[in-house]
Amino acid sequence: MREDKSTASGLLKGAAVLSLAAILSKLLGTLQKIPLQNIGGDGVFGIYNTVYPFYTILITLATAGFPTVVSKFVAERHAMGEESGKRAVLRMATAVMAILGVAGCILMYFGAPLLAAWIGNSHLIPALRSAAPALLFVPLTASLRGYFQGLQNMVPTAVSQVSEQAVRVAVMIILLFYFTGLGGTEAVIAGGALAGSAVGGAVGLLVMLLYWRGHHKQMRQDSAWPSGRGASPAGQDRSEALPQPQVIIKSNTPNFGPAEELTDQGIPAAGLRKNSESGRGLLGEMFRYAIPICLASLAIPLLSLVDTFTLPRLLSRGGDELRAMAEVGVYNRGIPLVQLVTMLASSLSVLFIPLMAEMNLRGDREGIRRQIGLALRWFWLIGLAASAGLALLAGPINVMLYEDGTGTGTFAWVAWTAAPGALVTITAALLQGLGFVRAPAVHLLAAAALKAALNVLLVPQLGITGAAIAGIAAYAVAAALNLALLLRRAGLRPRLRDALLRPAAAALAMAAAVLLLRLVADAVLPPGRLAALAESLLGVLLGAAVFAAAAVRARLIGAAELGALPRVGPKLLRLLRKLRLLR
Repeated sequence: MREDKSTASGLLKGAAVLSLAAILSKLLGTLQKIPLQNIGGDGVFGIYNTVYPFYTILITLATAGFPTVVSKFVAERHAMGEESGKRAVLRMATAVMAILGVAGCILMYFGAPLLAAWIGNSHLIPALRSAAPALLFVPLTASLRGYFQGLQNMVPTAVSQVSEQAVRVAVMIILLFYFTGLGGTEAVIAGGALAGSAVGGAVGLLVMLLYWRGHHKQMRQDSAWPSGRGASPAGQDRSEALPQPQVIIKSNTPNFGPAEELTDQGIPAAGLRKNSESGRGLLGEMFRYAIPICLASLAIPLLSLVDTFTLPRLLSRGGDELRAMAEVGVYNRGIPLVQLVTMLASSLSVLFIPLMAEMNLRGDREGIRRQIGLALRWFWLIGLAASAGLALLAGPINVMLYEDGTGTGTFAWVAWTAAPGALVTITAALLQGLGFVRAPAVHLLAAAALKAALNVLLVPQLGITGAAIAGIAAYAVAAALNLALLLRRAGLRPRLRDALLRPAAAALAMAAAVLLLRLVADAVLPPGRLAALAESLLGVLLGAAVFAAAAVRARLIGAAELGALPRVGPKLLRLLRKLRLLR
């Protein structure tokens, strides 16, 4: 029992470390786009945001799925004490990752002119080539991360993720200043910005190699221990270092798949019975697990890739490629803030996957319905408040972050992707927890096809605003498809009043308060970036307080639920009561 508690505690700590690292990494990756635009301008910003999704697709193809698969296979062999099996998995994964990384690098570097021609803008060539070397490092890093995760050691992954992102952003900013000072063209400056990806990738790999060196040294010391039940140098009984798993049977509900024979660590017992396998058999097994994960991971980058292959060509019909890139940069001004919302939703949504899976195994249908209802309500309200707030404050936020108000109308339209984006994230997590892994990916693929079609129809008439409207429609369709499947499988029928009318009333109350604040601020404050900062921050605080109070009054959120939010909840509750917005 003590060992089970220790294992569970270790898993929770590891998950917390990994989640914190993921949040920090995503936060750095999102916020770095603001100095990128401020230093380089909209043209550089447009080139960067056109190339980066393609780079992300190649990284996803080269790495997605393999860290998870490596961790799974290593965990199985670690549980059985098969040291040679663990090394065989790492060797195979490293070889595959190296081949895929080299192939991706060659494709991106030497194929840059052809890719730029397909996209429809020759100014992308330096940026494509600058990002290519990163593909030599990131895949190898992914295999090592998977190895340590299989040993339930999440610290190396966390440290390498944060180090990679921090160095990438630092190098990007340094090179931006350097090439801008030299008077470089937009294409050259954007290439320098993307060169940070290669340097960051190299640092991430270096961190993992240092951890591997220490781990390998420890393994050599362990191999010198006497056999049998001799004590280790740390005084630990060696026979207790590797827990002997017991095979148990966990039942499943008939709606979500057959029962699977698992160990008490949650590892498929079938995998533990494989004491040895050929290299070809191991490779086949790894690809069999990795390919579905990879396909699911491709869905969200595909939405960005649609803009990469359509917007430059649709916007440069007059032949001015640099002007088209500047317009793409203006279009992307609002996206980092929307990504912060979806990043928060993504970080929180992973908490529901194991919870839903456990309830599904127990057959707790009522608990599943309760958790689905709670999750959908919270994420819908967060997304709606974020979308409405960003749209209402688009003007001052645009000036605050990007120095001028260019593209404020498009910024406001882009803001409305936050609400369906949050719903897509949480519904996908809930469906995955219930065993529906492929459906969310298929729905996002359908959304990507819709985005491409609407871009072709709307961008020639409406410009970048048409692309923003197409994004809203695409995310709304993906959210609707996920939601329909989730509600049908869970047997839920939400009421129109609770799902739409009351949240809309809360959003209208927030809109009235924020618009009144903006009228007063515009009349009192002088124009400028500092005034825009004050107006934005005050607007966010007032809007959040009014929306929360309206949601509580409309009984969308209970006062107890609001107060239960970590750290923020009690303070927000006290503030609302002081302002007499809540009793």
